[in-house]
Amino acid sequence: MGTDFPVTETEVQHEEGTIETKVPARLDRLPWSKWHWMIIIGLGTVWILDGLEVTIIGSIGDRLTESGSGISLDASQIGSAAAFYVAGACVGALFFGQLTDRFGRKKLFLVTLGVYIVATMATGLAWTPAYFFACRFVTGMGIGGEYAAINSAIDELIPARVRGRVDLTINGSYWVGASFGALLTVPLLNTSIFAEDFGWRLSFLIGAVLGVGILIVRRHVPESPRWLFIHGKNDEAEQIVGEIEEQVEGDTGEKLSEVSDDEKLTIHQRATIPFREIAAVAFKKYPKRTILGLSLFVGQAFLYNAVTFDLGTILGEFFNVGSGQVPLYIAVFGASNFIGPLTLGRLFDTVGRKVMISLCYLTSAGLTAVLGIVLLSTTPSTLVFMAFVLAIFFFASSGASAAYLTVSEIFPMESRALSIAFFYAVGTGLGGIVGPLLFGELINTGDLSKVAIGFLIGAVVMAIGGIAEIFFGVNAEGKTLESIAAPLSAAKGRISKRKTGPEAGSGSEPPAAIV
Repeated sequence: MGTDFPVTETEVQHEEGTIETKVPARLDRLPWSKWHWMIIIGLGTVWILDGLEVTIIGSIGDRLTESGSGISLDASQIGSAAAFYVAGACVGALFFGQLTDRFGRKKLFLVTLGVYIVATMATGLAWTPAYFFACRFVTGMGIGGEYAAINSAIDELIPARVRGRVDLTINGSYWVGASFGALLTVPLLNTSIFAEDFGWRLSFLIGAVLGVGILIVRRHVPESPRWLFIHGKNDEAEQIVGEIEEQVEGDTGEKLSEVSDDEKLTIHQRATIPFREIAAVAFKKYPKRTILGLSLFVGQAFLYNAVTFDLGTILGEFFNVGSGQVPLYIAVFGASNFIGPLTLGRLFDTVGRKVMISLCYLTSAGLTAVLGIVLLSTTPSTLVFMAFVLAIFFFASSGASAAYLTVSEIFPMESRALSIAFFYAVGTGLGGIVGPLLFGELINTGDLSKVAIGFLIGAVVMAIGGIAEIFFGVNAEGKTLESIAAPLSAAKGRISKRKTGPEAGSGSEPPAAIV
């Protein structure tokens, strides 16, 4: 740790287990630097893997229903495979989420990525539907655990003034993986290059290789200093923050400003926090926030998982798009989904969370309802159908990304990972499993008007999320995490209510790719 940031200036030991710390304020006032890009690459790229996984299934779904694929699933079983993946993600989020709050962010985001790598390699070797479903479940467990560990770590390391746009862009990068996965499967599904029963298997092995690359980068990402000082490791937290400050000063060439004493946070350290205390926070202290989180997650999970997992099958079944061409449509679909949060993300930090989240949910709900009505009355051209889908998910992608941002901001730090896990698991369990199963069965009927009913249901659940945001949303833009929801270990009356803005941190804002 550098001499410019001595421990004695930022942290005072009053009594055993009680400290005063400036760590949150020191992290929030950092200018954007190469160090922040390392965090994004090391942690945020997991969404690329998730997008790759989900979209590969959507892209190769039609191939897996062909007799020469070596596994021969029907349309309903494609939906079942999606449901197993989502179910695994829900279980993994809950299992690894509580371990993340207990044992730290870094240990778990290394473990969960390892689970993903092994399971996705095993998926490429599947030869029976049952084995394929099992591999998809375990792969989902790894990704679900990633959601809890990674979202909590990112929010605790990124400055408050840009947290919204960074979170949305990172979550939106899911669709970079989706587009990459879709384009990747074009040559892999070309039977003149790869055998019909081999190309789709190779796509999963490539995902595992990417996971290994991310694991190597991730080893250099530090533990969350916020987690450390609450769990009795304040010396380590101070050391890490000091090293970060030195690196940021070196990257930017700017001298960091000192943090004032009124931004100190008094913490009663505890090695562990009982689960009953964490649960009471959600259901007794913040019941409206709990309703909000569930509404946002159920809405986006139903619509997203249903359409993403089954889009390839819909295009093949009702619009006569060949299995080799489906990935091209899904790549365009993914691009639209990434452009949404990339272009709208800044508004979540300026216009505000409530306005933008409700706008995105309700706009996507309205467009989905119109598409459902069109499908009830006629079979539109492929171009018209895709135009509706692209418009819907331009807005829905920002809303869905903001759902993760919301639940990671509005609950105390000690329960942050578990809160993300809980809302992801329950919301996705209700919406994300039902959606693909329902759409799979509706597609299997061969009747497009029945598929239209699925879109209309999706419109309703998205609208509920938008309405919940209007009534229960939290204006968290630019605010420190500790002021949005005081840590359970914090002493009363010692939380700074300061709202940070561009002037709060010296130096530059994130580059245009994030802004």
